[in-house]
Amino acid sequence: MRIEKYNTEYKSVWDDFVSFSRNGTFLFYRDYMEYHSGRFHDYSLMFFDKNKLIALLPANISEQVFYSHQGLTYGGLILSEDTKTPQAIEILDTVVKYLQENKISKIIYKPIPHIYHRYPSEDDLYALFRNKATLLSRTISSTVDLSAKLGYSELRKRQLKKAEKQNLIVCESDSLPEFWAVLEENLKENHQAVATHSLDEIAYLRNQFPDNIRLFCTLKENRILAGCLIFETATVAHSQYISASEEGKEAGALDLLFDHLINKVFVKKKYFDFGTSNEDSGHFLNEGLISQKEGFGARGIIYDTYQINITLQ
Repeated sequence: MRIEKYNTEYKSVWDDFVSFSRNGTFLFYRDYMEYHSGRFHDYSLMFFDKNKLIALLPANISEQVFYSHQGLTYGGLILSEDTKTPQAIEILDTVVKYLQENKISKIIYKPIPHIYHRYPSEDDLYALFRNKATLLSRTISSTVDLSAKLGYSELRKRQLKKAEKQNLIVCESDSLPEFWAVLEENLKENHQAVATHSLDEIAYLRNQFPDNIRLFCTLKENRILAGCLIFETATVAHSQYISASEEGKEAGALDLLFDHLINKVFVKKKYFDFGTSNEDSGHFLNEGLISQKEGFGARGIIYDTYQINITLQ
């Protein structure tokens, strides 16, 4: 087993591996990972067995802590179709030894949730257990299984009926600045927060990945009442950003939008993921928010973060 730190000479090799892996998504392409390269010290690793690339580990390092990955929703081992469980165990064992030799104190590891796997790929979870990993945080996302959808709640049905009686149009949109204005106003007024991405960053990423980052909006007289920015992967349509104006909330614009996305646009995907409803590393659950998502028939999927204390190995 040979470990190589990623460098730019490997860009095409890295990206090709992600494309044909069993659990990689577009978030792992280098053009996505490096849009915020100034914020993170990249420490991504590549694993070779007899000169054959068998796995990748997107990562960064900060204050002698190895993260996979601070700039991504999830990280973890990206595995080829040929990589078996014993190799995954060996890979993580090798990572621990390699980082120990480089004076790294701990690993913070966010595995790829199973809904994103094109083929079963939870080998790393077993390898984490073998390395005495502890659960650091757990958040719950709400996901619709599009092959076996559950019904809507009565409240969602009423809101949808109300929206259908109005002169609203749902469509894919290029009006990112207009949507971002609605989003930022909502975040500021209701949550005293800002979006993870700036408008410039998301515009850049959307230009790089137009087939994966898509904006859908509910319009009335060409005004955006509600919008949802989707991150689309092979198996999942994930709601990265959701927002509605006060008028849109009153009109049921989001209900009309989500019904359109679930039953028309992404009906052939495996999953529609609304995202998490937590704060404080999962210790607080926003029950009102998750109730809205579950009203569309979504149910729980876990996003975990693990820690390995290397100094204890």
